[in-house]
Amino acid sequence: MTFVQLIDCRTSRFDEMNRLVDTWLEQTGGRRSATHSLIGKDRSDGSHFIEIVEFPSYEEAMRTSNLPETDQIFHDMIALCDEMPVFTDLVVVRDEQLYVANVRRYFDVVAARGELPPLDGLLAENYHDHDPANEQDTIGMDAMRREIREWRAGFDFAFTVEDQIAEGDKVCTRWSWKGRHTGEFLGIPPTGREVTMTGTTVFRCGADGKIVEGWWQYDRLGLMAQLGELDVLEA
Repeated sequence: MTFVQLIDCRTSRFDEMNRLVDTWLEQTGGRRSATHSLIGKDRSDGSHFIEIVEFPSYEEAMRTSNLPETDQIFHDMIALCDEMPVFTDLVVVRDEQLYVANVRRYFDVVAARGELPPLDGLLAENYHDHDPANEQDTIGMDAMRREIREWRAGFDFAFTVEDQIAEGDKVCTRWSWKGRHTGEFLGIPPTGREVTMTGTTVFRCGADGKIVEGWWQYDRLGLMAQLGELDVLEA
C-alpha cells in the first residue's frame, strides 16, 4: 500500500534546502525508493514549506530512511530550519491516481509473455467480472486467471491504452488490442492470422487500489470475422 510522508518545516534558507534535496537525489540515485516528491510553499507565510514524499510502501520508506545519505540530509535539514520540522506518516487509503496506475498495469501484466504472474497485487480475491460474451459472470481471482489463460493460450497479444478517465473509485479505459492467433481459441484451431480489436473497460477499485469489479465492451464479433468464423454464414 502506498505510503506518504509529510515534512512540515519553517525556514528562511529555502534555496539552500532546495540544493540539499538535489544533492540527496544525486547521491541516492538507483537506491532510493521514493516515487514522487512535491514541495509546497504556504501562500500566506513565505517561510512555511511542506514536502510530500511518496513511497510504494512503508517498508520501502524505511529502507530509504536507513540510507546513510538520508540520515545526513535529515541533520542538515534541521540545521537549515528555524524550528524542528514536523513529520507525519500517512498510509494512503484512497488515491485515484493509484487506481489508474493499477489498471494500466493490469493491461500490461495480462499481455506479458511467459507464465502468467500472480494477480494478487492487482485483483481482489473476490473480483467480479462482467463480460457480455460470457453466459455467466466470472467471479473470483482464480476464475479470472483461468479466463485470462484461455486468451493467452490462443493469442500472442498486447493492449494499447488509448485513454483513461478516473472518477471516484472507477477507472474507464479505452483500449486497442492486437494479436496473432497462435493457439486454439474457443475451439478454433490456430490460423496464424494477425487480428485487432478495440474496446472499453470500466474497473471499480477498492480502498487498497486492487480491482474489485470490471465491465467489458469490445468488438468480439469483429474478432470472429477476422478469424474466418463468419465466412460460412456469408457463403
